[in-house]
Amino acid sequence: MTHDLFMGEALRLARCAREQGEVPVGAVVVCGSEVVGRGANSPVSRVDPTAHAEILALREAAAALGNYRLEDATLYVTLEPCCMCAGALVAARVKRLVFGARDLRFGAVRSKFALADSDLLNHQVDIVEGVLAAECTLLLQAFFQKRR
Repeated sequence: MTHDLFMGEALRLARCAREQGEVPVGAVVVCGSEVVGRGANSPVSRVDPTAHAEILALREAAAALGNYRLEDATLYVTLEPCCMCAGALVAARVKRLVFGARDLRFGAVRSKFALADSDLLNHQVDIVEGVLAAECTLLLQAFFQKRR
């Protein structure tokens, strides 16, 4: 139930990104039962290739907590993170990642690579996948169908 609640907030943020013409991805960082960071995909509007939902949520959480290490945090995101975002999860030492839909083209957590929980790195993130996957997938599919 808790996963659904926080993924629902990530979906709300993804819809906000869609309304701005961005790929609809949303993310929230949770510590305990409190959302401490939010992000909606916005690389186009910010003219910033790093402005992925996960990065923005991690930045806000780090600022709110006053620490770049987010060791007790869970990141909820509607789409499987890319290489950049998976690396940021490891660098921030995020405890857990919960994602909705797999990204078969660029996913760096399960689909193409397994960066976030690789034994080769100094930190492994616990991963839960498939939370509200149908809703996350439908949002992305509808966005791209409309653009074609």
